[in-house]
Amino acid sequence: MEFVVLPDSPAGAAAAGRLRATRRVDHASGRPWIVGDWPEAEAVVVEAGPRRMVVLGRTRLDETAATAALGRLRSLHDVDAIASRLPGAVHLAVSLDGRTRVQGSAVGVRQIFTAAVDGVTVAASGVEPLLRLTDAGLDETVLAARLLAPGGPPWPLAQRPVRRGVEALTTGHWLELDPDGRARQIRWWELPEPSLTLTEGAAAVRSALDDAITTRVAAGGTLSADLSGGLDSTSLCFLAHAAGSDLVTYHVMPIDSANADTMWAHRAAECLPAARHHTLSADRAENLFDIGYTAELVGAAPEGPSTWASGLAHIQDLAKRATAEGATLHLTGFGGDELFGRMPACAWSLARATPVGGLRLVNRYRLANRWPWRATVRSLLDRSTFARNLGRVAARIDAPPPPVDEPDFGWVFAPRMPAWATPDAVAAVRALLNDAATEGPGPLDTDRARHQALASLVFEGTTVRQVNTALGDTGITWDAPFLDDRVVEAALATRIDQRLLGGRFKPLLTSAAQGLVPADILGRRDKGEFSAEAFRGLARNRARILELCEDSQLARLGLIDPAAFRSAVLNPGPMSHHLQPIDTTVACESWLRTHPETHPLPPARNTPTGELR
Repeated sequence: MEFVVLPDSPAGAAAAGRLRATRRVDHASGRPWIVGDWPEAEAVVVEAGPRRMVVLGRTRLDETAATAALGRLRSLHDVDAIASRLPGAVHLAVSLDGRTRVQGSAVGVRQIFTAAVDGVTVAASGVEPLLRLTDAGLDETVLAARLLAPGGPPWPLAQRPVRRGVEALTTGHWLELDPDGRARQIRWWELPEPSLTLTEGAAAVRSALDDAITTRVAAGGTLSADLSGGLDSTSLCFLAHAAGSDLVTYHVMPIDSANADTMWAHRAAECLPAARHHTLSADRAENLFDIGYTAELVGAAPEGPSTWASGLAHIQDLAKRATAEGATLHLTGFGGDELFGRMPACAWSLARATPVGGLRLVNRYRLANRWPWRATVRSLLDRSTFARNLGRVAARIDAPPPPVDEPDFGWVFAPRMPAWATPDAVAAVRALLNDAATEGPGPLDTDRARHQALASLVFEGTTVRQVNTALGDTGITWDAPFLDDRVVEAALATRIDQRLLGGRFKPLLTSAAQGLVPADILGRRDKGEFSAEAFRGLARNRARILELCEDSQLARLGLIDPAAFRSAVLNPGPMSHHLQPIDTTVACESWLRTHPETHPLPPARNTPTGELR
């Protein structure tokens, strides 16, 4: 699915003529409004006189009620009431009296990007159509920030494309396009107050998940899903089965024999006899730490390199297997850890939400992680703002990783630049983070743990969206029901002391799935660990990764020292976190090689400190 949203103006109409499109919806004026390509079954167009509303994606919409609601709108702000009730993850656009409102889903599975075209702002569901309308070149500083590990740059930089002049709509906002082409962002979505008990929250989560799965199954056809053995993917498989889907599951065996995922996956499969189950060997190249973007994927990632790129070969292989079974939709458990597990700042938030019981649970975390008392208390007493914390993170991006026994309850995960990043790259990324601290939109929520959960969910939403861009015309869509707006709201509206009830693993999810998933499966208390896969993959693909050190495109841009990177590939270190900066660097280097149109690369050069151009 790909489309462009145009203002109701002559300039917007002119831009439409430069786009490739198989479908089109017009403004009441007759000018083109939405042009692109989307499945007919995933689009609903509602009209009330001169007013238009389009919903794109798998959802459930009462068209009669929507038509009446559209006719009653007094302004585009009133669309909140419609948007807040839609299940699924969708794009929503409304044309009202020459003005347009357009938005994606809360955590970015469905995103909106903007660019200036012939003096007017144009919106799109992805970066690629905007590149056809502009000459947006490479933003080398944003690319340098993609080297940060683990996970790339933190919020609010995580969604920024590496193209100059192309911007992502801020999380929780909708975009207004005026007829003259001016645009502004307006916040409409934020989390409800965390007021639900475990019982109330579980009921809300179960209802939201039932709706999420029903909207996906209603279209019919075969549905494939991960069945890792963990609680998140397993629960989705049971939900899909209960909704009557023709279900195919895939389990990838772990390398480490101590990882119990396969046992739990097989136990779940035995309880789903109507589904077709496949177990894939771990000892196959598609599962392992791979090269990232390859020659056959030229142009597959217009937003920029992604941290999941080393797993792209596995995703492509799985897509082929699932489509051969007739599947057009593949479910993953992305988002489950954020909604039902523990974020690093949970201790800080627990101590404030329920001082007595919360501190008791914090002490359990302290003992389990071997945090010293003094460091734990110091982190709990921290009162820094989001901006100040982001500034501290910026100051430390070239420092060694923190000790594993040092708690960090700050707002922001603390990524590091690779040791082989040049001083110029470090200085440029530090300036970018400092600018975000002083000029950015601030935190996603006033509570640290909920901000962290949302920031991580945005990362997961971006991953799902980018996977689907890379898969292109394979005929299957990756989907993550835990990332639906209504599911996110239900889970994070539950009080934090209830979501993290002591003595239970993911109590909110297990309570929501009671009566659906067998009790013994819900009783699992651990998660699989997959560092063995990363080390095996690096060993198998080392020669190909070393080839990236030759005539490095990142080195030509002045971002890395290729000799130091080569040394790290040959001797990465014994811990899994040593592989994370290699992963981000491989993603960035392979992306540059498969997206040559981004920038004419100069010979290797030195640039003034902090001035990457």
